Amino acid sequence: MRKVAVIGAGITGLSAAHYLSKHENVEVDLFEKSDRAGGKIKTHKQDGYTIELGPESYLARKEIMTELAEEIGLGDDLVRNQTGTSYIYVNDKLSPMPKGAILGMPTELVPFLTTDLVSARAKLRTGFDFIKGPIDIYTDISVGKFFRNRVGDEMLENVIEPLLSGIYGTNIDELSLMSTFPHFKETEETHGSLIKGMYRQKKNASNPNARKQGQFLQFRNGLQSFIDHLLSFIETNGVNTFFKHDVESITRDGSKYLMRVNGESRVYDNIIVTTPHFQYKRWFQDLPFEYFKHMGATSVATVVMAFEDHQVENDINGTGFVVSRKMDTSITACTWTNKKWAHAAPEGKALLRAYVGRPGDYIVNEKSDEEIVRLARKDLDNIMTINGEPEFTIVTKLEHSMPQYKVGHKAMIDGIHDYMAENYPGVVLTGASHRGVGLPDCIKQAKETVKSLI
Repeated sequence: MRKVAVIGAGITGLSAAHYLSKHENVEVDLFEKSDRAGGKIKTHKQDGYTIELGPESYLARKEIMTELAEEIGLGDDLVRNQTGTSYIYVNDKLSPMPKGAILGMPTELVPFLTTDLVSARAKLRTGFDFIKGPIDIYTDISVGKFFRNRVGDEMLENVIEPLLSGIYGTNIDELSLMSTFPHFKETEETHGSLIKGMYRQKKNASNPNARKQGQFLQFRNGLQSFIDHLLSFIETNGVNTFFKHDVESITRDGSKYLMRVNGESRVYDNIIVTTPHFQYKRWFQDLPFEYFKHMGATSVATVVMAFEDHQVENDINGTGFVVSRKMDTSITACTWTNKKWAHAAPEGKALLRAYVGRPGDYIVNEKSDEEIVRLARKDLDNIMTINGEPEFTIVTKLEHSMPQYKVGHKAMIDGIHDYMAENYPGVVLTGASHRGVGLPDCIKQAKETVKSLI
């Protein structure tokens, strides 16, 4: 019987335990230092509201999470976001994303030519993408440098950067292209033009008879219901779960590993570590993990505000907006949650969810909850018309929660994994600090990790 320990009961750890439990002759122990599963995922229910305090949803096109939901019996609980245009706050006003744009890149001519998001000069500069040819890079390049080269500064800063900055908490001019959006480079290489390639991909994927659908998926009872079902499912399948159990040390003992947990020693054949990267130094002090010692993580906060529907004057058919970094705001985005998700708020209520925290600022770490609410409300009042005070507010601080994938990240991670395979065979480090921060990305890493071990 092979014994495998999984450290961390976030979505990566739970998924790894699930995929391990499918194999015969494998005993799985899952350890979590806190008293709950799910990590940053947390759903709050109050007065008929279903409110996400951490991640809100996942991209539907990343199907591995949908497949896992179906495996554990939650397929019928999946809901797709209600469609509506997304907006960008730039030049002191809300402007709709041009029809057909994919992560800000235009695929339809007329909507792009008529948008007020960028100037005529910037639109002309964007057109150079058709004739520039591929950019030569040797290992990696920043997302900012890549897009500045292809479509210019204004297009990047007014349209593309606001959309991408909410996914990765890293300065766009330091964010690694090959660790985050390598398909942009592949598209450029294949078609010689990013816009041309994305247009062709969209054309090949489109179904003219299909009803327009939202791009995101959620669960009618919130993301926490997915975590709860997954935890119950793996326990039913024989996974041993241990909460409030702190892994104090990991020592190699021949072909096995000795783990000290809450003062007791346990022996394992394999260990999967899914915790944030700043935990590694507790267990692997001898490793050359200089990269992880200096790898940053951005702190963010969400501010939820609940109102009577009539208090929020918003007749826009949209799901929310992101904010250009050119704007002097504390918030980086706001979701009109009751418009985006039918299950999120009772009839006659409006639910807003603002995001605070940019790379390099200290608002989340230094300001109190009350101060963060005031800052968010000040920005919202400048952008929208909101009358009176909310029924309630909820501030959730996620400190050091978004790992920064800077240029060269992929090469460093590959090197660290090679070192582990050679010096700590059977121990794998994985999770959001490695090869993707989205929920499906974490599940994919867990599945690939288990495949490599078993």
